[in-house]
Amino acid sequence: MSVTEQDVLSALRSCYDPEIPVNIVDLGLIYNVSFAAADDNKQDVTVEMTLTAQGCPEHVNISAQVKSRLEQLPGIRSAQVNVVWTPPWTPERLSADARKQLGIE
Repeated sequence: MSVTEQDVLSALRSCYDPEIPVNIVDLGLIYNVSFAAADDNKQDVTVEMTLTAQGCPEHVNISAQVKSRLEQLPGIRSAQVNVVWTPPWTPERLSADARKQLGIE
């Protein structure tokens, strides 16, 4: 059974930026999810993500949390997380749910 981008995004909804009470998917921090076939009908997944601020002291923790969460998915052999800064994150990337949670309408 192969893992889909939707499976990955669903799993990542349990990952949070410790400074903001909204998950990283609804914050719009996930830019790209790609898969590569691996042994034993498993896949390797690579996630490109950004953070709300370039100097974010939590970036190592958030990346580790994402990697760990993805590697718990059945069908994933390994996960790689690349933190990218282009394009820069802006509040326009917030989902409707995130806007509600943060009181931005």
